[in-house]
Amino acid sequence: MNFEDILKSSFLEQVTAFSIVDAGIALGASFLLGMFIYTVYRKTFAGVMYSKPFNTSLVLLTMLTTFVILAVTSNVVLSLGMVGALSIVRFRTAIKDPLDLVFLFWAIGGGIVLGAGLLPLALMASIIIGGVLVAFESQSSKESPYILLVDLDGELAEVSVSELLKKRFDKVRLKSKTMSKGDMELIFEVRIKGSDTAFVNELTSIRGVRNASLVSYNGEYAA
Repeated sequence: MNFEDILKSSFLEQVTAFSIVDAGIALGASFLLGMFIYTVYRKTFAGVMYSKPFNTSLVLLTMLTTFVILAVTSNVVLSLGMVGALSIVRFRTAIKDPLDLVFLFWAIGGGIVLGAGLLPLALMASIIIGGVLVAFESQSSKESPYILLVDLDGELAEVSVSELLKKRFDKVRLKSKTMSKGDMELIFEVRIKGSDTAFVNELTSIRGVRNASLVSYNGEYAA
């Protein structure tokens, strides 16, 4: 295809039919919506490790989705090709927190709605979703779950460890008990308010306790 063929085709018609103003409004709104999602995610994050790159990707994902939908809605042929291209995309990143999936779908859904020109719907739905997330987070418990691993020898040490944990925590669950030639390993589930891990030092001072480790559910050592 040469330049003359392009002029004879509908190429120029598609260029003139494209509205820069509408696209600018849609992309600007998607940026503002992405920043709103960014703020809600940062305020409601309850995990162990906050990921700023993931949160930033929510903003870009909202804008990219809007950009794709703007292109798809302007050309039927392009929409078919886009569906075929997206069908081969595979996401390999593991999502550990189910709420991260909610934010991902929120960003994609918001971008789709804005790309379709439904600005009031995107605004109303995002305010409601953000309010629900903030409300649930404000009512959630401030206690974080941890796994406590204690290596010890002797039943006396086991009794002392159990008594100490019952004094420090309202709820203590014994998850596992392993015996091996006089050595004993106990695994407890405890819930800690804030970053109070001083009890680990008390455990190690008990006679017969060789080692004590406090591990969060995602495997990160907290003490």
